[in-house]
Parts: sequence; C-alpha cells; structure tokens
Amino acid sequence: MKAIVCKEYGPLEDLVIEDVPAPEPRKGQIAIKVEAAGVNYPDGLLVQGLYQMKPPTPFTPGMEVAGTVAAVGEGVSGFAVGDRVAGKGGLGGYAELIAMPANQCFVMPDGMDPADACALMVAYGTSHHALKQRADLKAGETLVVFGASGATGIAAVQIGKIMGARVIGVASTEEKRTLAQEAGADEVIGYDNLKDDVKRLTKGKGADVCYDVVGGDAFHAASRFMGRNGRLLVIGFAGGEIPKLPVNLTLVKEYSVVGVFWGNFTMHEPDVYAANMEELFGWYAAGKVKPLIEGRYPLEDAAAVLARVLGRGATGKIVLTP
Repeated sequence: MKAIVCKEYGPLEDLVIEDVPAPEPRKGQIAIKVEAAGVNYPDGLLVQGLYQMKPPTPFTPGMEVAGTVAAVGEGVSGFAVGDRVAGKGGLGGYAELIAMPANQCFVMPDGMDPADACALMVAYGTSHHALKQRADLKAGETLVVFGASGATGIAAVQIGKIMGARVIGVASTEEKRTLAQEAGADEVIGYDNLKDDVKRLTKGKGADVCYDVVGGDAFHAASRFMGRNGRLLVIGFAGGEIPKLPVNLTLVKEYSVVGVFWGNFTMHEPDVYAANMEELFGWYAAGKVKPLIEGRYPLEDAAAVLARVLGRGATGKIVLTP
C-alpha cells in the first residue's frame, strides 16, 4: 500500500510517499481503508521533531481518519467489515490503510462526508473538550476565539454558540474574519488592537473565556483583557512563540489559565471522550455543526499541505484522500 513516510526528523519536504506493508489489525484493533485523513497542526510539528511525542523513525504521520472497516482484530465487538467509521490514533493516518484501536473509533452516521468526520475528531473534539470540560462555558458568557477561521477555531465558534455564549472571533485578514462570521461569530476583530477591542466590545468587563491556539502576542493581549473569574485556555502556539505569563495579572484580575491537551484527555477519560463524540455526531446529524472543508488533496501533496497549515495559511479543514 502507499503511505507517507517520515524517515528522519527534519523539514516537511523530506517526507516521501512509498510502498509499505499493509498493517494487520492486532488484538483490540480494526483495519480501516482510508477515504480521508485529516491534516492537523501537530502532524507538522511531529515530522520536524518539535512535538511532545517523538516516535521512532521511520513512521507515517496522521492521527485521524475516516473510511471503511477492512478487517476486525481479535476481541473486537461492535464493528464489522464494511462499516463506515471514523477513528483517532497517534500515527499512521497518511496511508491507504491503517490499523487502530477499536475503542478510539466510531461508526459514522449515514451519509456523513468522511472529510467532515475527520474534522469532528480532532478539531471539533479539541474545541468541544476545551469549552465543555476545561472552560465550563456558560450560556450568556463572552467567548473570544483566536484563529477563528481555522478548523479548530470554526469549531469553537459553532460550539460556543450552541452552548449559548456570545462569541467574538479573531482572525488576521478580512477574508478570514468573514469566514468566522459565517460560522456564527457575533463580532469579528483582528489582532492589531486586540486588548482594546475586546474591552470595548465587553464594555470594560473583559472576556469570560478565551480560546487561544496562537500564543505569542495574542496571549499577551489575552492576559490583559480577561475578566474576573475568566478562563484563558491554552491550546497551542500557532504563532510560533510560547509566551511567558505575568502571573501577577492572574492575581489582581482573578482569572485562571487552563491547559487543554485533548489527546491526553482521550486516553485518561475514555468514557467522557466517547460521550463527547456522541454529542458531536448528534449535533452534526441535527445540522447544528458543519465543518468547513477547505480542500481535499492526494497523499503526495502532504508536505505542501502541512506547510500551509503550519504557516497559518489554511482556513477550515484540509484532508488527504488516498
């Protein structure tokens, strides 16, 4: 089968596509014929050796897929060959076939686009966990979403609205702000006057929750516009800088800084994770959430697509289609 292979940590352009042995599902696993593999920011970091996890090389990146069950391993129940499923693993998604733990997979609702299913796994899964479990977002609160035109940002905007929040989307260009508004943001702003704009839009109160996938200067602004009892969610550092927190601000302004590591959550709280995914799939079936799929690309375009995602040039969700 064809797969993208990272032979050594290094530049994205060093990725190669080659024939590798097809995986056989081990005990507790299913094999999935991949129809769509989601492209995520951490995939690019992992290939460069910049992610928290550093698997031995060579490896195939890709943590989420959607497709058809090709084989069922020993001890697996609830899945049969031919079922259409979406699943999350650590590696192996950028390939024609993947074996992954059955307890990390879910049967797709009838008619679900496999690209949409990929978006619901990591992008919507991260945003849902961040706002529901980590922020405990309440109806009537003000949610500020950084990167509001990206896959996770659009998810945060839509989920924030479902949960009853007033949503302020933040994006770097007019085109991206339009996408955030179309996703449901009540107001959209840029990064240039971030602190003052949030203060103005909240009549000086500040944000109840800030969803930060950017870091850097955006985080510094958030540390100054958070409201009392606010929750500043640390999700990622797409801006490239891991900022330092002036902790005196958390003291005088009485807000919390909350880390969000969705992959860790899925491993430590599998039952809650499963309930979250059931809710997300239900929202999708009801038309309450709808991922923006920016593009579908062949496996051989993996390096170029990852470069766009890491360069913050992508909007919505991108998938590879083996």
